[in-house]
Amino acid sequence: MWFGGDSSAAPFTMFSFQHGIMIALLIGVTAALYKHRREETYRKWEISIGMSLIMMEVSYQTWLFYTGNWHVSHALPLELSNISVLLVILLLLTRNRLVFEIVFLVGISGALQAIITPVLSFGWPHFRFWHFFYTHLMVIWVVFYFLWYRHFPLTLWSVLKAMVFLNVLLPFIYFTNVMFEGNYWFIKRKPAGGSLLDFLGPHPWYILSMEVAAFVFFMILWILFGNKKRIT
Repeated sequence: MWFGGDSSAAPFTMFSFQHGIMIALLIGVTAALYKHRREETYRKWEISIGMSLIMMEVSYQTWLFYTGNWHVSHALPLELSNISVLLVILLLLTRNRLVFEIVFLVGISGALQAIITPVLSFGWPHFRFWHFFYTHLMVIWVVFYFLWYRHFPLTLWSVLKAMVFLNVLLPFIYFTNVMFEGNYWFIKRKPAGGSLLDFLGPHPWYILSMEVAAFVFFMILWILFGNKKRIT
């Protein structure tokens, strides 16, 4: 049951008790990170979290193969959540400031939506449940760690860098969808289970709405957490 491919034994229900615990963890641990933000940083912690995320992603790909669910149309690490996890791993291992700027904005935007309105079939205690919430929560916690503990700057220029990053990737994602009949980034259609995309209009106009929404959300994050004294 824990590593199987049948979700009926442990189905996921949005805003259930198990979902509420994950949202409470998000709020509680983020608040704790902020409260203790002036304490010493730990390089071993960064490496350990980076390695744990690598293990989680390898385990996820293994699970897809094991259950016969791996297919190029949906299993490549091309969703924004997958890309954010890969960027967070790179950030933890290299402490690159450009990676931080991009993943802070892109990662928080995608991870928050995923945690609040998950596209998820498997509930607790299935592996996929833990993989989903562990990776998305870590994206948020790691970038706040680098903001509050490592004091990496988030500037207005960071917003432009994140938008350029998304739009450079967009044509590649589009052609991948065309070649393999996929729906990465939900470019071809919205998720069936309902999400925040339902408020952004019909296809294909919601793609443009996503661009606007991304820019607005990036600006909100900069206003809340950015360095107003620096432009670049």
